[in-house]
Amino acid sequence: MTHFAYPWFFVLLGLPFLWRFLLPPVKGLHGDALKIPFIGDLEKISIKSGNVWKIGSGGDNNRYSKNFWLLFAIWFLLITALARPQWLGEPVRVKEESRDIMLVLDISTSMLANDFVLGNRRIDRLTAVKNAAADFVRKRANDRVGLVLFGTRAYLQSPLTYDKQSLTEILWLMDAGMAGDSTSIGDALGLALKNMANKNKISKNGQAIVLLTDGESNDGSLSMAQAIKLAEAEGIKTYTIGVGNKNMFLGLFSALNPQVDEKGLKALAAVTKGQYFRAESATDLQKIYDLIDQLEGNSAQGRFIREVKELYYIPLMAAILMSMALALVLRRAY
Repeated sequence: MTHFAYPWFFVLLGLPFLWRFLLPPVKGLHGDALKIPFIGDLEKISIKSGNVWKIGSGGDNNRYSKNFWLLFAIWFLLITALARPQWLGEPVRVKEESRDIMLVLDISTSMLANDFVLGNRRIDRLTAVKNAAADFVRKRANDRVGLVLFGTRAYLQSPLTYDKQSLTEILWLMDAGMAGDSTSIGDALGLALKNMANKNKISKNGQAIVLLTDGESNDGSLSMAQAIKLAEAEGIKTYTIGVGNKNMFLGLFSALNPQVDEKGLKALAAVTKGQYFRAESATDLQKIYDLIDQLEGNSAQGRFIREVKELYYIPLMAAILMSMALALVLRRAY
């Protein structure tokens, strides 16, 4: 299919006609014509001598008319080039290439509580998080994923990246207590929001934060209430996950089982149009990450692109060649 990108340029086609008919004619190169009283005798001599030309017959006018239409043809080709003729291919459906997802994970010492079970063996919460988060990262093949780890302080362990292998290695190397023993949810969320703001002009509809914790915010510069206001102002969808088995008696590890701030996590999810989830087992955690993966779909349904080939060079080259040919003819004529 061929079309013109700027068809309105064709309104300029009438400009040469306006120039020809509205402006006064140009006088001859040799001044005004002289009236010759014996013009008839010259014509008779011409006929007798075998010449077929006739003085004052309008040959110059015919040549002028031909030149005008040749120039107009060149003008038409130039206007066609300006209108940018293009060839359009068939519509092709494409997938959405850019989503930004920031994982914000609690690695305080309370994540060492071994109240989860995986494959008939008891594991700590952090190990369960590593398994579920690594699988989630693997599925986001077309997206950029970043990582913020927090305890007493929050750290950006990986900016948004397509390098899933390096990100997965960081996930498996993280350990509880590396960022301190307490929990600063507000600082972690603020750091995530800061690093997602206006990244490559991606729409906020293509951004999301997944925040996981097993406690309540008890440290840091930003309180939970302040973090919620900040998240609401930024408008980036935030999924929150509360981790921990409510009914498990942990014996020596009872000190590692703080109460999850479900009220704050629900409020955070609500103001950003996300969702709150509670994970009381490794299976729950895996299902939650799978659900978030589905909610943050990878493909853009109904979005099409077309291959475009520019054709303007064809009329442009034709106009240049015609101009060169006309210049050569006029030079020989004069």
